[in-house]
Amino acid sequence: MSQRRSVGIAVLGAVLIGALTALQARINGSLGAQIGDGVLAGAISFGSGLVVVLVIAAVLPVGRAGVRRLAAAIRERSIPGWMLLGGVIGAFTVASQGLAVATIGVALFTVGFVAGQTTGGLFLDRFGHGPSGVVPVTLRRVVGALLALAGVGVSLTGDRVGGVPVWMLVVPVIAGAGVAWQQGTNGRLRLRVQSPLAATVVNFAGGTAVLIVAALTHIAVVGPPRALPTDPWLYLGGTVGVVYIFLSSVIVQHTGVLVMGLGSVVGLLTTSVALDAVWPAPAAPSTPVALVAAGVAIGGVVVAAVPWRRRRRG
Repeated sequence: MSQRRSVGIAVLGAVLIGALTALQARINGSLGAQIGDGVLAGAISFGSGLVVVLVIAAVLPVGRAGVRRLAAAIRERSIPGWMLLGGVIGAFTVASQGLAVATIGVALFTVGFVAGQTTGGLFLDRFGHGPSGVVPVTLRRVVGALLALAGVGVSLTGDRVGGVPVWMLVVPVIAGAGVAWQQGTNGRLRLRVQSPLAATVVNFAGGTAVLIVAALTHIAVVGPPRALPTDPWLYLGGTVGVVYIFLSSVIVQHTGVLVMGLGSVVGLLTTSVALDAVWPAPAAPSTPVALVAAGVAIGGVVVAAVPWRRRRRG
């Protein structure tokens, strides 16, 4: 397979990751709204994802082998402790989804998330955090990132944003920057243990532990949540997370942190437009504004990801 075709497939995978992230945000946001507790919604999401990934790892021989290598590496301390902390970032992300998405909509949540992810990916690639090492900050990559941020700016236009609490935009920015770090970390862990499934187990185990402690603390302070809903789709957030975390640990080594982040921007924005059109939220941008924002961000992905070559003269 040619390098250009390989990169193209990887970028399409990054777009899928973004689409799944938007879908998970809507599911977790809806669950958080129905039970009145976004932190508990995150714990339920991560806990269900942990069950799914443990079953897969137990059933597949490659999964069992990967978990054994992971356990041996942890015992031998050949893996730095920070490589095991990706789940903490994932926990923060799903908790922020449960707290904010039902109010501001998926698209507006994506605004802040994209800003943090795009900027974070550019810096992390520059300092070699991803599994592919140091990725130069070329003019093409900077322009692509700026176009993605311009798409963010377009999404902020309109009267609906004025009544949104500031923290609902700040928290997604922090989550986006954290996810850029998480994706690079997952890719490096995957290379260490030669198993994307084992890297996914680490993420869900760590994230579930953090969210259970946070949910119990929150319940102790504010009291128990409302009764749990019975709609099955509200409990699929964890399964969706398993899929996109697994994909991100594989794809990032082919694209770098920034390009994967930009590809996921396309999936995030376009899927967010569709989801907000079906399930509108009070502060969601209008569909025309969201479509323009998605188009600008897609231009950024094309500029940053496509390996343009200069024509030779003569």
